[in-house]
Amino acid sequence: MVLAVTDQNFETETATGVTLTDFWATWCGPCKMQSPVIESLAESRKDVKFVKMDVDANPNTPSSFGIMAIPTLLVKKDGKPVEKIVGYHTKDQLEEVLNKYTD
Repeated sequence: MVLAVTDQNFETETATGVTLTDFWATWCGPCKMQSPVIESLAESRKDVKFVKMDVDANPNTPSSFGIMAIPTLLVKKDGKPVEKIVGYHTKDQLEEVLNKYTD
């Protein structure tokens, strides 16, 4: 399951372990392509928490991370940003990134 987060609960929801946040918007074509990939990863990767944030409804958090384009995926480990991935990526590409931060 991919949890929808807001500016209000983002820090709390991504404070521990490895998290991947999908920054997206309803009007974004590549975001619509990325979403099923994230959903599929969420099903198979129980060692990572997956969250998504609508950048139009929640402008503060994307701004604080310097997110200028979507989709952008932000990987955090124990609350600290460790990787930012811009644009559409395949499941294999994302698995490779996540494997760097999980054991």
